[in-house]
Amino acid sequence: RDLMAEERLTRAWQARVITLFPGVFPGILGESLTGKALKDGLWQLSTVDLRLFGEGRHRNVDDTPSGGGAGMVLRADVVARAIGEVSRGGQLPLYYLSPRGRPFDQDLARQWAAGSGVAMLCGRFEGVDERVLEHFGVQEVSLGAFVLTGGAVAAQAMLDATVRLLPSVLGNAASIKEESFSVGPLEHPQLTRPAP
Repeated sequence: RDLMAEERLTRAWQARVITLFPGVFPGILGESLTGKALKDGLWQLSTVDLRLFGEGRHRNVDDTPSGGGAGMVLRADVVARAIGEVSRGGQLPLYYLSPRGRPFDQDLARQWAAGSGVAMLCGRFEGVDERVLEHFGVQEVSLGAFVLTGGAVAAQAMLDATVRLLPSVLGNAASIKEESFSVGPLEHPQLTRPAP
């Protein structure tokens, strides 16, 4: 099965990503256990190319910040149209990937895995016009207190952490309960058995 096929799988956990770089998906998510689960239809990944909703001949998606300052901001009207496209496939909680958001952690990964899926808005440049975030009630989530060139890398990391928690993705379900961060601090160092 094509990992990024257009047909909607009705029972699969859904991940929808709004990004300026749809070509980087599935990326690492197409490998290992997440890739096998994607191929097996346990979850489905779709991207919405933000550039398609841009304005003018060059499909501009950004503008200068109100009040000045360095960098560019993703335009509210462009992002709103992309969110409308994502919503056509059914409502999912929408998260904007931003360093100022709630820190992503194992508890949030579990919450996402327990639902029917998530939609993600990958930031770029100096961010997104605040008006569109407020209008759609978009929640912000952060991979950490650092800046990336865009949200695609953060989206892949968060989806990897979430998808592995879906039923039947891991071969040994006990692994989820006994791994580090699930309960308390880091687990002890791991070693292999000594050679005979």
